[in-house]
Amino acid sequence: MISTIGYEGARLADFVGTLQLVDVRMVIDIRERAQSRRAGFSKSALRERLEAAGIGYLHLRELGDPKDGREAARSGDLVRFRQIYAAVLQTNEAISALSQIADLSRQMSVCLLCYERDHHECHRKIVADHLESSMGTKARHLGVKEDVAVHEFQRRVRDAGEGAAAWKQQLF
Repeated sequence: MISTIGYEGARLADFVGTLQLVDVRMVIDIRERAQSRRAGFSKSALRERLEAAGIGYLHLRELGDPKDGREAARSGDLVRFRQIYAAVLQTNEAISALSQIADLSRQMSVCLLCYERDHHECHRKIVADHLESSMGTKARHLGVKEDVAVHEFQRRVRDAGEGAAAWKQQLF
């Protein structure tokens, strides 16, 4: 299973809780630079928090949106953004990274990570679309739910019973 998620505006605990709720086993960070001004979302801190929750972390910067692509997207020039990112996907490094994601997704539930809350405004949708086309599968685009953080006395969010099932339905 392939999912995508953005952490824009999210609390780290809710972000991790959302991933646990839908049983994600590996987060694949496709930011070019895995740095963030949001506490806990830079590469090392995020990896540590995810691993503590039983979720793996992999950074594939080869699938990151380059600076000129990010600038085009921010300025609203989505045609240029898509052209720039299409060129990224044609590189040998990106092709290899896409293959790695496909292989991992056959073994476990993976989730592509980037910043933007709305997947329509993010290159992770382009990556997900490419994987859908090449693998014949459907990606799910998650939104971070508030107040789904796992409390220390709980085992996992997905073990929380009917309440967890209701939250799970609202994620898609």
